[in-house]
Amino acid sequence: MGVAKEDVESALTSALKPSHLEVIDTSGGCGARFEIEIVSEQFEGKRLLERHRLVNGALAEQMNHIHALSIKKALTPSQWNPQQ
Repeated sequence: MGVAKEDVESALTSALKPSHLEVIDTSGGCGARFEIEIVSEQFEGKRLLERHRLVNGALAEQMNHIHALSIKKALTPSQWNPQQ
């Protein structure tokens, strides 16, 4: 059994308070694979690996049911704004 996209969004929003969050279920709706794009002030001063660990930590409960998680972007607000 997979995870609902809304559950992933809720967990990330609660833990990381993102200014931008995009969660895409790439498993055709079964909730086994997700792509994530997230912008959070909590990433300031952290390397990419540390950012990914924060995302994975926020989804610890859901990860038991997610087969694949692709973190496409994990940026700070200052890194995100120039891309807009």
